[in-house]
Amino acid sequence: MSKPFASTADTVKPRLEAVRLSDNVYAFVSGIDPTNGLVVGKDCCVVVDTRATPRLARELIAAIREITDKPIRYVALTHYHAVRTMGFGAFDQGCEVIASAGTRELIMERGQEDFESEARRFPRLFEGVEEITGLTWPLITFPERMSLWLGNTEVQLISAGRAHTAGDTLVWLPREGVLWGGDVTDNHTIPYMGDSYPGSWPTVLDTVRAIRPKVLVPGRNGVVSEPREIGRVLDETRSYVETITDAAGAAVAAGEPLKAAAARIRAALTPSFGDWPLFEHCLPFNVVRAVDFVSGIQHPRIWTAERDAAMWNELQGD
Repeated sequence: MSKPFASTADTVKPRLEAVRLSDNVYAFVSGIDPTNGLVVGKDCCVVVDTRATPRLARELIAAIREITDKPIRYVALTHYHAVRTMGFGAFDQGCEVIASAGTRELIMERGQEDFESEARRFPRLFEGVEEITGLTWPLITFPERMSLWLGNTEVQLISAGRAHTAGDTLVWLPREGVLWGGDVTDNHTIPYMGDSYPGSWPTVLDTVRAIRPKVLVPGRNGVVSEPREIGRVLDETRSYVETITDAAGAAVAAGEPLKAAAARIRAALTPSFGDWPLFEHCLPFNVVRAVDFVSGIQHPRIWTAERDAAMWNELQGD
């Protein structure tokens, strides 16, 4: 019997929890689902990412309204993936989307295909998908970094380099010492590498480490605040990326077909990461991207329905 595709069998919805990080800063955590953030300023707020659909975004907005009634003036996107962007339709008119220039380019290049692929892979995260009327487009973009000032609170948006995607943005609050890492950093949860740049991801992790946050909000699975724990998250993410890349390199050097390469990579990853959440969900896509990368394909190929199906059939077949 073939396995259910990706995470189509995952139907358990975790509870959304607000975590207070300082007087005016909050993280929103829902298990291993994508995290969000809120910065409350003197007159308005900034929200980090939107969730995947307007229906799910309304749950986030309701949680925000339990904290503040100040208007949400900006949504800062950590990257282009649909689970982070497609809920924007729930936000009030007058709220503006900010993203890195690289994120906007990726939305133009592959935003629709990515949305359709993500929704097929993980339907639970796209509850109310029928409410989505189009892609989320940033009104404001920046090449490397920019600052928003909410009274005395500075929100720095930093385009740190190619890692999880080509447009990853770190959201950094220097005064509070809080950093949202997006999916550049995942806490004891398998990072998705299907659209990644394995060669430069470790360098971006070094950038996060050099910022020296007091609190790190990873892309998934809670908040970490002790220096040793922050270091652990960065080290484990690096280890996963480097382990899968090294194993893919060995498979390509040996001339192995994709299914054999996947078996080799699984064996390399399992001792350290086999019991982590999303191991099975991410593995096929991560294998394909790692093999592509070590084979010389620098820019990730676009995932489509046809490509998803072909990959899954090749890995599951005899």
